[in-house]
Amino acid sequence: MNNLKFIASFFKKFSKFINNLLEKNLNKLNVDNFKSLLINNKIFLSIVALIILFLSYLSFPNIHNKEEVATEIKKNLKNKLNLEFNFQEDLDYKFLPRPHFTSNNSSINFKENKITDIKKVKVYVSLENLFSLKNIKLNHVILEEANFNLNKENYNFFYNLLDSNFNDFKFEILNSNVFFRSLENEVLFINNIRNAKYYFDPKEIKNMLDANNEIFNLPYSIKIFNDKIEKTIHSLINIESLRLKIDNQTSYDGTNYLGLSEINLINTKSLFEYKLNDNLFEFKFFDKIQNPEFSYVGKFNFKPFYSNITGNTNKLNLSPLFSSNAIIKELLKTEILNNKNVDFNLIVAGNNIEEFDDFKNVLLKSKIQEGLVDIDQSKITWKNNIDFEFLDSLIFVKEGKLILDSNVEISINNSNELYKFLLTPKNLRKKISKVDVNFTYLFDEKNIKINSIRIDGKTLEKSKYSFEDILLKENNLQNKIYFKNLLNEVIKNYAG
Repeated sequence: MNNLKFIASFFKKFSKFINNLLEKNLNKLNVDNFKSLLINNKIFLSIVALIILFLSYLSFPNIHNKEEVATEIKKNLKNKLNLEFNFQEDLDYKFLPRPHFTSNNSSINFKENKITDIKKVKVYVSLENLFSLKNIKLNHVILEEANFNLNKENYNFFYNLLDSNFNDFKFEILNSNVFFRSLENEVLFINNIRNAKYYFDPKEIKNMLDANNEIFNLPYSIKIFNDKIEKTIHSLINIESLRLKIDNQTSYDGTNYLGLSEINLINTKSLFEYKLNDNLFEFKFFDKIQNPEFSYVGKFNFKPFYSNITGNTNKLNLSPLFSSNAIIKELLKTEILNNKNVDFNLIVAGNNIEEFDDFKNVLLKSKIQEGLVDIDQSKITWKNNIDFEFLDSLIFVKEGKLILDSNVEISINNSNELYKFLLTPKNLRKKISKVDVNFTYLFDEKNIKINSIRIDGKTLEKSKYSFEDILLKENNLQNKIYFKNLLNEVIKNYAG
């Protein structure tokens, strides 16, 4: 009632003002000034019309009841996004830079369950039908600082939004987090949404999602669209810091998904096949063109969460871990695996190591838990004469540096062959069966710190050998000569 009185009073006063103005001008009316008066009144009336429109624009909340406005906006959001919004506080109307409503501490229900808490919602409305509540038109919605909680029952929430009508409507999510949880409500991992935008692309004639995210401190962008006719989801993921692009296409039928990804990593291209159902993700990773003998297979079980990956290759390339700009090294340094819920086993077998043909029968075993990479029982053979086995060995990040702390057990099957290779003087060629070395390796500095050396149970005193810190060279031949000299020094001190 107060709203109606305010409007009636405003128009009554305005009408009186117009009548007085017309009376003054009509008294002065004559043939000479009629034309000038008409022109001035046109300008004046236009200004008055704009003032009335602007005042009405400002007074929108006074025209309608706030609860009615909230109800109508929720209906529109339900029709647009198939989501139930709950506004915990009254909607606040703002007219700049364009008319919109804001609400703090809101939430969304999805499949009848609360899925998110939102610090702030902005709902922009079109000037078209602005004063007709029943015909009010939403054209843009922004969620800010929202926390989404997803699990295996609602993990497809963001995909489902692609089914909405975005022909004349945009939906954005800013500075928000997605918590992926187990059914026991335990957090598996967190994805930060810096910005995500849903819109209709007239060129593709499809709804699109463009997002910039971050997961485990690793920024990435993703672009997705869903082809409902072909029942395929197409996505493009770009991780610039790793120089990695993944072009993916997934076919779906009910709860079963089959996919194929083309992975471009620096200058290599590989294929990744996978299938997903309710509780299991299985994959095959291979390269038929550049390396036909290269293949990895694995599976991730979601309840309980664990994974196993096994791989085979003719030549195992360790440069992604040990080179200057190694991709795996940089990935580990981001602490992407530093999460108590990450638990998986990796076993890779190779006939040789690339660029080091004397090393054969490589078996790399690793178990990753809470950011620690355990490589115990990894093995390698040198020229069929010496076997290396890693024991009590961990790769971890400390103060931003990637470190390997390891014990290596070296079994010498034929010490004479070793001496021939090292060109060791004959008077120093004492039979050796077993060597134990404890060392620390700093990946970035390419520095090996020797902590202790034991030969056939005898610990060498550090004062008996000149080296403690070994700095690796970029040139493999230089390293080969360097290690020959170091080993001969150890043998000399042990024999003498």
